[in-house]
Amino acid sequence: MAGLRIEGEQEPLLGDTPGSREWDILETEEHYKSRWRSIRILYLTMFLSSKYVILTIQIRSDTRFLGWVIASYSLGQMVASPIFGLWSNYRPRKEPLIVSIFISVAANCLYAYVHIPASHNKYYMLVARGLLGIGAGNVAVVRSYTAGATSLQERTSSMANISMCQALGFILGPVFQTCFAFIGEKGVTWDVIKLRINMYTTPVLLSAFLGILNIILILAILREHRVDDSGRQCKNINFEEASSDEMQVPQGNIDQVAVVAINVLFFVALFIFAVFETIIAPLTMDMYAWTQEQAVLYNGIILAALGVEAVVIFVGVKLLSKKIGERAILLGGLIIVWVGFFILLPWGNQFPRIQWEDLHNNSIPNTTFGEIIIGLWKSPMEDGNERPTGCWIEQAWCLYTPVIHLAQFLTSVVLIGVGYPVCNLMSYTLYSKVLGPKPQGVYMGWLTASGSGARILGPVFISQVYAHWGPRWAFSLVCGIVVLTITLLRVVYRRLIALSVRYGRIQE
Repeated sequence: MAGLRIEGEQEPLLGDTPGSREWDILETEEHYKSRWRSIRILYLTMFLSSKYVILTIQIRSDTRFLGWVIASYSLGQMVASPIFGLWSNYRPRKEPLIVSIFISVAANCLYAYVHIPASHNKYYMLVARGLLGIGAGNVAVVRSYTAGATSLQERTSSMANISMCQALGFILGPVFQTCFAFIGEKGVTWDVIKLRINMYTTPVLLSAFLGILNIILILAILREHRVDDSGRQCKNINFEEASSDEMQVPQGNIDQVAVVAINVLFFVALFIFAVFETIIAPLTMDMYAWTQEQAVLYNGIILAALGVEAVVIFVGVKLLSKKIGERAILLGGLIIVWVGFFILLPWGNQFPRIQWEDLHNNSIPNTTFGEIIIGLWKSPMEDGNERPTGCWIEQAWCLYTPVIHLAQFLTSVVLIGVGYPVCNLMSYTLYSKVLGPKPQGVYMGWLTASGSGARILGPVFISQVYAHWGPRWAFSLVCGIVVLTITLLRVVYRRLIALSVRYGRIQE
């Protein structure tokens, strides 16, 4: 057994230089290195799981069905997360991780062959997308493992790194897909196994290969580790080996009020971003008379910039949390989000350009950004004429609602891009601390499920309100939801503390 030593706090990925801890924590050299190797493997798992590839381009389906395809991902994740979380509480975490990644690999392979059936291809696409969502349920396992394998001092930094890996996957996914555009839509066919290799299937085949590589790394490197809030090793049912240096998990009842409150806070954070992501395309097309091509280009740039902004915010939050704490940062994030949506409220006496033409069959007035991309690939204008642009006349509010100026919109984008990642990260960081060193799989599963539910309900809510009442009512209601959320946070503010702090085992 390696000699004992006092280890400094580790900040993997964004700073591997050990610092000093507030507590004297004895940890073996071997255990320390194994623990952080395992955590870093899960960073890679989160990056690969969140690498967004547009699977729906190949299917020439109607946009209504496309909505079900998009929603199936979140629905699959919502169902699978608690199941994988429960599994990870009683069995080695390798098992649910490997099974979930294998499901994602199978989903990618299914997509690669979705062109073979003579009919009903879109239903195979629906299944593939749903299976990808089920595979993404492993986020609950990743978060619960990281929470259980880090001390309180290490927790925020580690959770920030997980979020950064997700953000990088979000940024690089479309870039990753674009790199294969040169192959073309026709590509080549491997007749022996009936595999078509083109610009659509190559990214998912590579994703399947990376998934298999991820499974191999998990089998070879990931080990079960659990420490208490001070960083001392704890005995756990998932441990493969027992040691005389290991301690029993400290006892104490979890504050269920705080648990429910953070689930609500996390739901609202994901709901807000889902609302924004859904409304960005129809809003810019209505307000600025952008064509679908312009909406895809400009909004794609905006979403990519938000991903880069999120990475910067995560780095800043890691440093700021050491000075003012997670609760204050969460409150600040919610206030920034509220200001962002408040700025989006229409004002002035300038009105948007009206789209007067009968567009029942030629436009999609309330489509999401993803649906517009499909529309561009699906059916080019056969008559060679440009599509009409402007605010759709059948939306009565277009006639009396002032335009949202571009400066307003861009300012709001920046603020929401600051507030959302802060709220997202601080919610599940506080959640992991409130739960304490006990197995968190089920609780993390419910947290992930609440976020998936928000991504399902958010687009439904905003599309209906926006279509019938316009941006003034839509964004006013969002502002009201954020105000209620801030009020909830203020009510439970003192309860959002680590379990060990609540029971006096550690000073806050």
